[in-house]
Amino acid sequence: MKKKRKQGPIKPFHRNVVLVLVVLLIVGGVYLVGQGINDQRVTFSDEGRKWYDYEIVNTYPHDPSAFTQGLIYRDGYLFESTGLYGGSSLRKVRLKTGEVVRTKMLHSEYFGEGLTDWEDRLVQITWKSNTGFVYDALTFELKKTFRYSGEGWGLTRDNDRLIMSDGTSRLRFFDPETMKETGRLKVTDNGLPISMLNELEMVKGQIFANVYNTSEIVIISPQSGHVTGRISLAGLTEKFKMSKEVDVLNGIAYDAEKDRLFVTGKRWPKLFEIRIKETK
Repeated sequence: MKKKRKQGPIKPFHRNVVLVLVVLLIVGGVYLVGQGINDQRVTFSDEGRKWYDYEIVNTYPHDPSAFTQGLIYRDGYLFESTGLYGGSSLRKVRLKTGEVVRTKMLHSEYFGEGLTDWEDRLVQITWKSNTGFVYDALTFELKKTFRYSGEGWGLTRDNDRLIMSDGTSRLRFFDPETMKETGRLKVTDNGLPISMLNELEMVKGQIFANVYNTSEIVIISPQSGHVTGRISLAGLTEKFKMSKEVDVLNGIAYDAEKDRLFVTGKRWPKLFEIRIKETK
């Protein structure tokens, strides 16, 4: 039988060659990883997305018992949908005083969510009941009840469709006459999905959306679903005395005629008119 030759210690020359090869492999790997990172940055660029801060223009009183879920401005009044089982409502509110001038309570099985208007009607959705309501905007008379799948969070509209969020990274479109779903759109920022989209408002052709449990509003293109801007509203709660009942930022309303933007939150004692300004 042929014996295996016993290997001796690695000679210094061979050892140096091995070390050089190892170094080359490490450098090459780092280079390739670096190239991968650079490629990703090119693909998912910040280019085109803007960042915004805010300034407060006016401050108004807001009912601190209102668990704000939906908010719009129409005909000189705020219209508000509030949540919580046994406490959900539809409200008409005077802007300057915060006075509630008309209320319609929802049955205790419903948790009120997003709100928008369509012609002479108000449309309100609920959280987990798969049920929405259509009211006469003047009298709050219930005109129609409709059904949809999944959860209801925020609601707004463009000139042709109702637009609903459901807590995910998608927006859903509905025919305002039949209340049938007509399409969906995924919302992304830097190529990544943005979930927990909550209260919605259409502002100058762009969708403003509260991101639940944050102090941010994202600005979304209704055509592409891309986030075109982010508004930081950090520090707003410092403008009033906090209590244990005060919850998160939620509630966006826009007065198109006077170009005024309003924001508030769940159980906030104040509603703010703000002006956003681009920042670096």
